[in-house]
Amino acid sequence: MAGGIGGGKLTDKAVKAFAAKAERGKKLADGGGLHLFVTPAGGITWRIKYRLDGKEKLYSVGPYPLVPLAAARVELGEVKSLLLEGKDPVTHRRVNRAAHAASTDNTFQAVAEEWLTMKKKEWSAGHHTKSSRAFERDIYPSLGKLPIASITPAMVATTIQDVHKRDVLETASRILQHLNGVFRYSQAKGLCRDNPAAPAREVLPRKKDSGRMPALLDYVALGDVLRRAQLARLSPAVHLAHRLCAFTASRIGNVVNAEWSEFKLEGDQPVWTIPRAKMKVTNRDIDHRIPLCAEIAGELRDWQAMIGRKGYVFPSPAGGKHIGRESIEKVYRVTLNLAGKHSPHGWRSALSTLARDHGFERDVVELALDHAHDDEVARAYDRGERFSQRIELFNWWGSQLAKAQAGGKILPLNKTATA
Repeated sequence: MAGGIGGGKLTDKAVKAFAAKAERGKKLADGGGLHLFVTPAGGITWRIKYRLDGKEKLYSVGPYPLVPLAAARVELGEVKSLLLEGKDPVTHRRVNRAAHAASTDNTFQAVAEEWLTMKKKEWSAGHHTKSSRAFERDIYPSLGKLPIASITPAMVATTIQDVHKRDVLETASRILQHLNGVFRYSQAKGLCRDNPAAPAREVLPRKKDSGRMPALLDYVALGDVLRRAQLARLSPAVHLAHRLCAFTASRIGNVVNAEWSEFKLEGDQPVWTIPRAKMKVTNRDIDHRIPLCAEIAGELRDWQAMIGRKGYVFPSPAGGKHIGRESIEKVYRVTLNLAGKHSPHGWRSALSTLARDHGFERDVVELALDHAHDDEVARAYDRGERFSQRIELFNWWGSQLAKAQAGGKILPLNKTATA
């Protein structure tokens, strides 16, 4: 099948002498099909002549002196090995080059950006922005420039463990979920065979509670949280963001991403209107309106007078767009020592539980929290018919929290109200 395997006739001195003359069209054989050839253009290059399936072919090794005699002989050995396996060396090289080019183009970051662009149509703008920033902060530095097909489970596990070291299990779990999506997308496109993110779940601890975030559900404890936060050494932005979570029971992502253009603080009833695209539930026709009680509306007006009416309500002192949710979560977890007891999300549970105990109707509470409704009838309420009742709910909630913080008397449960 292949030509002879002899060789090794030439010396470096003979090769140099031949190259010095550089007579066009001339050959200098080393044996085994390897020879030096002077092209019509005057270039000097190593070539290997071989036969495969009865046909004579040429394999170009590279130019002399860039490729010296010893290196050309190594290449000859590799070509002979491929021929003994019945493989065409030229075809084999083309396949390898194509694979290398594909792996270079298909870095993890390139594929992840494609996946994120696709998901932009499905996700809210806020969720997409948050996810993109998580990739830039936690994934691209370690995996971004690697060919996606070269990434191993150990690499993914190490990256996820580094995120979890910041004591943010929820963030690490969410990022790992996104990584699974990227690798499944890559598999579907034929860019990698396996999903190296799948085994990495084993390096993260399981959540003790599969669905409920920690929350305090009595006024004395909630008042204590507000008092201790007031006394803690917090930046004004973080402290007010914490209070906005408490007095509006809003999701922390909406709080840190809030913009002054969303607030109407003057008039009889101040309102925070969150664009639907920023909400967790995006398939509704109207934006989410939150009536602001007098307590938090006054604090927001004072804050606005200090920093101005444009841009984000809580701009980042580090130069970013706005403060991060972790800065508030850390206050609860570390500064107030509430890990496993209460969280920014816990205010939503507290409002839901205590308002229902007080007698507010379930639909009013669910609309106030922008929860998904059970049926179309309930969903129809989200067109403003219950807004006056939501005003009543949040004014009640604000007065309850203010009294709890001051250690005052709390209104008793309204046992006669309609549940």
